[in-house]
Amino acid sequence: MEKKQLWLIIAGLILINCLTVAFFLTKQGTGFGSGEVVATVGKEEITRQDWLNVMESRYGKDVLKELIDQKVVESLAKKYDIKVSEAAIDREMLLVKTMYGNSTEASSEEEWRKQIEASLLLEEILTKDVEIPEAELKAYYEENNSLYNIPTSYHVSQIVVKTLDEAKQAVKELEQGSNFSTLAMEMSIDEFSASQGGDLGFVRADDEYLPPKYIEAIEKLKPDKWSEPIQVEEGYAIALLHERIEGKKYGFKEVKDEIRRVIALEEMQGHSTVEDFWNEVKVDWFYGEQ
Repeated sequence: MEKKQLWLIIAGLILINCLTVAFFLTKQGTGFGSGEVVATVGKEEITRQDWLNVMESRYGKDVLKELIDQKVVESLAKKYDIKVSEAAIDREMLLVKTMYGNSTEASSEEEWRKQIEASLLLEEILTKDVEIPEAELKAYYEENNSLYNIPTSYHVSQIVVKTLDEAKQAVKELEQGSNFSTLAMEMSIDEFSASQGGDLGFVRADDEYLPPKYIEAIEKLKPDKWSEPIQVEEGYAIALLHERIEGKKYGFKEVKDEIRRVIALEEMQGHSTVEDFWNEVKVDWFYGEQ
């Protein structure tokens, strides 16, 4: 399973978790009755029950299935004494933050760690009976060495303007207490980041799309500090450093188990899912047959 696919799945799980919370808070977390009016359109009323019925019809089955899958994974992990190390979670978390930096802000780091742990447990369960020769594991590591060599990364926001005078004015306003994100939305001409308050997500120290002077400038910054104007192709940029993550190279022994899972999942070609284990743990649910 490729990393990108894995994190899309994790992101989907987090979205569904959010829907789950919203659904149950609205259905059980208040003292209002089902006839409570939640909206009106002219003289037409939309009741809480109308709203909940639509939510259940659209999301109910999928949300319930995800909750069941989560419990199935927990049950099987306990049954087969399968655990995921903190080091493995840390490694995947590092990949998530450097690859999908701004998307993690929608949920807490703790929530991401839980979803990563669940995903790794599922991989272990699906591949628990698969053995891969040591030589094949080492060959994969050598052929895909770059996957396990993560360069230093920087979470950066920027304001890009056309002239040096505009850049100096932006710095002056920041020094006077203006909010960087707000100023980026007002002043920045960078179409990619302006609407995000200047947020570029994580950029790597070896990023070939940024000029060397830009990288040099952010390397010198401390978190929550901004740079002096940096000349770029579009004009001048002011960079704000949010976070720095030091690069790390993982040795074969550190990622050996992960490589085994990757190869095993590729050989299985996605033919096995959590639902394959439902009968083993005796799942019975509201929607009957799977």
